[in-house]
Amino acid sequence: MPAPALPAVHPTPHPPAAPRPAGARSAWALLIDVAVFLFVFATIFGVYAIGHTWLGPAHPQAQISQNPRDLPLYALYSLVRMVIAYAISLVFALAFGYLAASSRRTEMVMIPLLDILQSIPVLSFLPGVMLAMVALFPHSQLGIELGSILLIFTGQAWNISFSFYSSLKTIPRDLREAAIIYRFSRWQRFAELDLPFATIGLVWNSMVSVASGWFFLMACEMFVLGKRDFRLPGLGSFLETAANHGDTRAILWGVAAMIAVVVLLDQLAWRPIILWADKFKFEQVESSGAAHPALRDLIGRTSLIIRLYRRLFHPLVSRLTLLFTRSARRAAESFAAPKQHRLRRGMAYLLAAGILVGLAFTVFHTFRELSDLHPEDYLELLRSAALTFLRVNSALLLSALWTVPAGVAIGFSPRLARIAQPLVQIAASVPATALFPVILLFFLRLRGGMELAAMLLMLLGTQWYILFNVIAGALAIPTDLKEAAQVFHFGSWDRWRFLILPGIFPYLVTGMVTASGGAWNASIIAEYFHFQGKIVSAPGLGSTISSATDAGRFDMLLAATLAMALIVVLINRLVWRRFYRLASSRFKLES
Repeated sequence: MPAPALPAVHPTPHPPAAPRPAGARSAWALLIDVAVFLFVFATIFGVYAIGHTWLGPAHPQAQISQNPRDLPLYALYSLVRMVIAYAISLVFALAFGYLAASSRRTEMVMIPLLDILQSIPVLSFLPGVMLAMVALFPHSQLGIELGSILLIFTGQAWNISFSFYSSLKTIPRDLREAAIIYRFSRWQRFAELDLPFATIGLVWNSMVSVASGWFFLMACEMFVLGKRDFRLPGLGSFLETAANHGDTRAILWGVAAMIAVVVLLDQLAWRPIILWADKFKFEQVESSGAAHPALRDLIGRTSLIIRLYRRLFHPLVSRLTLLFTRSARRAAESFAAPKQHRLRRGMAYLLAAGILVGLAFTVFHTFRELSDLHPEDYLELLRSAALTFLRVNSALLLSALWTVPAGVAIGFSPRLARIAQPLVQIAASVPATALFPVILLFFLRLRGGMELAAMLLMLLGTQWYILFNVIAGALAIPTDLKEAAQVFHFGSWDRWRFLILPGIFPYLVTGMVTASGGAWNASIIAEYFHFQGKIVSAPGLGSTISSATDAGRFDMLLAATLAMALIVVLINRLVWRRFYRLASSRFKLES
């Protein structure tokens, strides 16, 4: 008897997919094509405008328009200067920090040198740099532009250098031993250990360095050397001219344009970079709650970017890594030969002799320049240095009181970070010098108003160094340590004492060191300001430097600069260097 037929089994039908509109994909592709075309067109126009301006004839006193219609072009000029200065600063910081951390001998020389360079204010670099650049390019605007870029560089490089050096000194011992076991070359160790471990600190300190560049932009684009007045078209000169004329409307337009540039940079550059840098956190447990900026997702969906990365940039980086590894091994083998070793030692001796001769020449001319000063001038310098010292340390203390808890809160909460990070970036990038005339209008009516205004401006120029470093330190604390604190039910005090403060300590030291240097630099603007056709000032070392620059008194400028450098170096050697040693020994993350 035949078996009964089984009923046919039909697969459960899936719900029909929502139909995509026929023109959606083509409209999206058209939108991307238009955006790319506009970007390329704007880039070509920008390159043409910059080349036409930079290679044109020199204008010792260019007229700065106060028309808001010129702000887009001025913003382009300032942004190009800022980007070039940052690129130079990053390359310098990586090279300087690596050499300083590579051996004890180089560290003994390069870290004091970095202390000195950080302590010299922008206006002290200004006369020598600008006169040298104008002498090199006397018939074009290029010399003044390069001088401005170098001055912006001096406000950015030292902070990134300290950050990279501090990160290299705190690399865990087991990672260093792993690099030795696997026989990493110097390039492999730099590219696969040193640079990834320092990425988080580099990113956040790059943000604050760029913000510092915006802070000093007004001094770098419009300056006076004795009877010579140099002005460059840009946002800084626009704001400086508006401040000198007391034009509040123009100041607000300039600040709005700067905020627009900062917001674009934050969305197109910093937020995707922060998200990318999070993968370099040193931890055994994967963190959660990562942010996904909308514009980063929009860019990520375009096939053009993905193809460029996969077919061009990724193979290029791989080939460069292989090339540098082979070159490093060949160089190591060649330097190992006795003849090469003797040649290298001879070159080192010649270089040392040249440095000694240069130092002797510099010391001789320095003493000859300072011989024209009277004892009363030196007493005035001591009094001014004491007043600025009090303002600087007061600004550091007030900054730390709010930036440490705020930075920890932002670093521990991804949701808060998504909201606060762009706001902090905007607040740090808006130059307080642009708002200083409005502040003066209020404070000059009060008794001791200039003292309060100077203190407020120094505070605004100092606090961001600490805040950004604390945020970076809080982000770098491994997730497994945070979870261990929750498992053991740490209270608020134990959490701060055993987890947060040890975790952020190396970053906090870096922030305090750079904030101290930033406060001394900010004093040259906070204590001496051109306001409504007159000069308002508070006694201090910054005021002495600014007034000497205006008057063309290079002897007083040199003496005040040396005094500021000496004070900062002594503080760094007696205070901050000990904290650096403590951070690299006791508060280093180890497995």
